[in-house]
Amino acid sequence: MIYGVTKPTVLFVCVHNAGRSQMAAGYLEALAGDRVEVLSAGSQPKDRINPVAVEAMAEEGIDIAGRAPKVLTVDAVRESDVVITMGCGDACPIFPGKRYEDWQLDDPAGQGIDAVRVIRDDIRSRIETLIDQIAPAQIPA
Repeated sequence: MIYGVTKPTVLFVCVHNAGRSQMAAGYLEALAGDRVEVLSAGSQPKDRINPVAVEAMAEEGIDIAGRAPKVLTVDAVRESDVVITMGCGDACPIFPGKRYEDWQLDDPAGQGIDAVRVIRDDIRSRIETLIDQIAPAQIPA
């Protein structure tokens, strides 16, 4: 599915908005640039980003250290074209006409860097597929 003239908005939602959703948002911003608007939120946000997630993303040259977990709002879902959940259960409101995906990913909370790298790499692969679907690179004429 390719979205129209306006750039699509993607919302990543997980429970704490401190690991998976932040890594996904970081990748989408880094890989899609200004072709996509990126949001992330959590149903029960933590006080800070998981430091191991920050470390894993820094290895990829992506800095998510300055981000802060945010609470999921109905408005964030309403404003989004694509909503990707990552283990947040039924906390995410459903609106007609939106694309919803649930990514089954391990929670990086309490895990070491080796385990978080596996999660990070899985997220990157999914983000690359998502970009191809919603915001493919324009080929010059």
